[in-house]
Amino acid sequence: MKQTLGKIREKLGPLLWIVLAVLLMILNLGVNTAHAEGLTPAENVQITSCAINGEQVQVTAVNYGGVLANDSQFYLFELAPYEDSIGTRTDYAATAPKGTEAAFAIPLNLGSASSRLYSKFAVAVWDGEQYVQVSHPVYITNPEVVAKNQEPFKTPLTKKGLLIETSMLDDAFHLGVKHVIVNFPFQFILGTGIDYEYEGKTYHFNKDLLDEYDKIVKNFTAKDLSVTAVILNSWNDATPDLYYPGVQQTAGINYYMFNASTKAGYEDIKAIASFLAEHYGGTGNGKVSNWIIGNEINNQEWNYIGPMDINQYVQEYERAFRVFYTAIKSTSANDRVYFSTDYNWNHEANGTTKYNAKDIIDTFQSRILAGGPIDWNLAYHPYSVPLTEPEFWDDGATGLVTWSETSPIVNIGNLSVLTDYFQKPEMLTASGQVRHIILSEQGFTSTSATRGECEELQAAAIAYAYYIVDSNPYIDAFIMSRQIDAPSEAQLSASFGLYRCDMNQPDRIVPTTMKKSYEVYRNIDKSTKTLEATKFAKEILGIEHWYDVIPDFRWKGLEKRTQN
Repeated sequence: MKQTLGKIREKLGPLLWIVLAVLLMILNLGVNTAHAEGLTPAENVQITSCAINGEQVQVTAVNYGGVLANDSQFYLFELAPYEDSIGTRTDYAATAPKGTEAAFAIPLNLGSASSRLYSKFAVAVWDGEQYVQVSHPVYITNPEVVAKNQEPFKTPLTKKGLLIETSMLDDAFHLGVKHVIVNFPFQFILGTGIDYEYEGKTYHFNKDLLDEYDKIVKNFTAKDLSVTAVILNSWNDATPDLYYPGVQQTAGINYYMFNASTKAGYEDIKAIASFLAEHYGGTGNGKVSNWIIGNEINNQEWNYIGPMDINQYVQEYERAFRVFYTAIKSTSANDRVYFSTDYNWNHEANGTTKYNAKDIIDTFQSRILAGGPIDWNLAYHPYSVPLTEPEFWDDGATGLVTWSETSPIVNIGNLSVLTDYFQKPEMLTASGQVRHIILSEQGFTSTSATRGECEELQAAAIAYAYYIVDSNPYIDAFIMSRQIDAPSEAQLSASFGLYRCDMNQPDRIVPTTMKKSYEVYRNIDKSTKTLEATKFAKEILGIEHWYDVIPDFRWKGLEKRTQN
């Protein structure tokens, strides 16, 4: 080498040799200080697959950039959900030769303290001084393959559902509902009485609380009802790790965002979620099939973390959602996992604590695609506008309900805006399927804020709404709120129940008399009774046929035959 350099020096002469030497020094300095000066490495890597295969995690990637010659390897780093970048770390998990493509394989270590089930992975290069991340982190996308419970999802016979008072289960069975909601208080599940070992650590759960929920879920399952669990995180001073760092109990806030941004919070979430999915896997304590993570996440009144722009907010929610998703799907493969929004599609956002539902959905999907596609689903709440009036069919007069995806509000009246949006190519699952949508909360008042009692209008609204949903193939469930009026809601003209309540007992939900809507809802999905039960509503709506206002009306053929 020294002889070669000498010959070059002789041919170039002293001056040109000095120039060449300086150029070489500059180039070398540029390579060695690229990271220090914030320069972008030549390599630009996209992870194209991150999946479990047998007992390994296999990661494949494509390099869309160049190949810097100072090192011949790509380096795969493992990150925990609460980590966002590799920083100055040096503990890479695997290497692959540099090129236009790269493939890595590392042990999954399932069930152990070193399990990689929840990890995300990033590719880095060595810049001469340290490792520089050149890819976006990507999570494992197929946790369901390791689940012991591979039972198929059991599709209910109808879409009819209800928020049920547990003391009136027989009444709900008489109604013929097939979907029910159970709200789980996440912050009280940790406790004593049940020991649960998960990934090398023992957790302690509240046996007294879970015994009560076991009775509820077991009874629902025994009646062949599809159970949807809503996981809610209200305040408990005894569980500080469940809340985002710095968040305090705040007046006017009902629930708080789940914390996966710290090691302690992440470990609690994954253990509780895995335990619940296993406990309610259908082997003795009943079966939960659908899991909704939080409530109406586009409004921080129901999912508080503190003022944030939408990108940071969704980043923190996605971080926690993925932990729940992985825990649930790796336990019970065919359960479905959802997040929920209210009906404010493009309405009432302030950019810091309230966000448009459409923007939340779009931002969430964008992050999911970047971080590894998973089959998330939507639980939507399409109340009428305002909630204190039952008619949704004239909500267009408010100017808030249109038939465009720019509509301020999407509710029952323009529901196809939502389902059309979810059929767009960019919203489909990785396998090209339309995501599951359930309407997990909606109701129609029998007490108008302006006209007083309006039972007939409530019953007509329920009939029309159910027919719209039942005729839309992209909606899986119509779960009404509620079986019995709640006094706190009824006094605000939100009397959503099929029964009136005893207003003299404001702290309890005690049924008194049945409303007209009860029999309508009972018969709405019965072919021999449905049209007769809803005949009264046509006059209220000013229509002759249901198929005139619902083009794909499920009972269209029956309605035509009945009228001939």
